[in-house]
Amino acid sequence: MKTAWLCFCALLLAALSTFARADSKAEIDQLEKDFNAAYAANDLDKYFGYYAADAILWFPEGRTDVPSYRKMWTAYIQGGAQLQSATLSDYHVKFGPQGDAAVVSYVLRVKTLEADKKVTDEVFQETDVWFKAGGNWKLVQVHYSPAPPAGHK
Repeated sequence: MKTAWLCFCALLLAALSTFARADSKAEIDQLEKDFNAAYAANDLDKYFGYYAADAILWFPEGRTDVPSYRKMWTAYIQGGAQLQSATLSDYHVKFGPQGDAAVVSYVLRVKTLEADKKVTDEVFQETDVWFKAGGNWKLVQVHYSPAPPAGHK
């Protein structure tokens, strides 16, 4: 009887964990959708609101922090550049065992109208690391680098 009760409790905890993970997956999927939509819409306040204040960012130019990135990106957009689109593909999510950390990787195609009116069409690989604290998810690390040419292995 005791063994049956322990098995029941274990199954119940596993089921609850699965439901919690499904909720977290839906939350992360929505956050990534909104985060990238804010980026594509050049909505700087909303976009930077997803980052933890102490996030670490790895870009093609090297490592930076949120205040430096915000200053650079704001100047870039205010200087006349505009993102026209940011489209995700090859999207994957992995959660930490406690459910309070998520790693999201994807390919991001970015079309930009530069200040000189030149249009760029670039493809990047991105990994976003989210931590949940106080009931809120925040981006704590981003790695953003050019994707290799198609067909490259």
